[in-house]
Amino acid sequence: MSESMNESSLKKLGEIPISVLDLSQIVEGKTAADAFKDSLELAQNAEKWGYNRYWVAEHHNMPGIASSATSVVIGYLAAGTSSIRLGAGGIMLPNHAPLLIAEQFGTLESMYPGRIDLGLGRAPGSDRRTTIALRREIGADDFPEMLEELRNYFDASKTSYHAPVRAVPGEGLNVPVWLLGSSDFSARLAAQQGLPFSFAGHFSPDYLDRALYVYRSNFRPSEALSEPYVMLGVSLIAADTQERAEFLSTTMQQQVIALTRGRPGKIQPPADLSSHIDPLELSAVRKRMESAIVGDPQKVKQGLEQLIARTQADELIVTSGIYDLKERLHSYEILAELAIPSGKAIR
Repeated sequence: MSESMNESSLKKLGEIPISVLDLSQIVEGKTAADAFKDSLELAQNAEKWGYNRYWVAEHHNMPGIASSATSVVIGYLAAGTSSIRLGAGGIMLPNHAPLLIAEQFGTLESMYPGRIDLGLGRAPGSDRRTTIALRREIGADDFPEMLEELRNYFDASKTSYHAPVRAVPGEGLNVPVWLLGSSDFSARLAAQQGLPFSFAGHFSPDYLDRALYVYRSNFRPSEALSEPYVMLGVSLIAADTQERAEFLSTTMQQQVIALTRGRPGKIQPPADLSSHIDPLELSAVRKRMESAIVGDPQKVKQGLEQLIARTQADELIVTSGIYDLKERLHSYEILAELAIPSGKAIR
């Protein structure tokens, strides 16, 4: 946080937009079809409660995540809502030809004008074998060039009727491009390009302060953005009592354990983990959970206020890895009551 900021300019809870990051969870005993229906119900409620945007993330070869065909899922959610912004948080660009992404998101923007965001990451979103199966060479080092190519497809001034390759639809459309990151690489690139930046604070808290410093201190104004804009990813589980919230959080802890063991699976119901977790796994769980905000409304409010005061984020995007849909909806409803004035989005 800049020392030059005065008290009146500091951002506070209730004064910044709150958004949703959804992984389209496939819970134990259910299917991907169920996950999509759950995502739509959550998106519809998020719109009603005043959330600003609703993003889904690209992951592959993950039995508990259904949003691998990310643009298709966004279209499904956009068709079932009317005003909330929909987008990718994000598309893993090295997995795709930039032309294909320009066409997909140009199509979405044409169908749902003014509602589509394109968040881009440079990680594959899976393991090496899956990346190869996607028929893309591992080339995260090429990300800046791929980003430039993609943005040029949207920029009508860079193309013409005589251009050999054009994105149709896509060319000339205003699809806001965001860069996503969990380190300072994308922070620096977003700053250089004058783009909004979303940091994955929910799984990379150790790099948060560094990434925000790099982004803000190196930001160059652009046609897309005149000032730096940071959206911060947060894991959050809210319930009526502290005890209930902590119990619900064991679903997320089981995901961490499964990944530590190299055996990702469907999302598991909450359970008492004390009898079957070894010290190494416990360390991984504690590391992952230390940045999560878990608790009753008072604890959640306190945690959010402290996070905003420390980071001065312009927006928060919240993921809630809760097994039961009703409990997940209730968590987001509690958050809306705490953080969204009068249930209205701050756009």
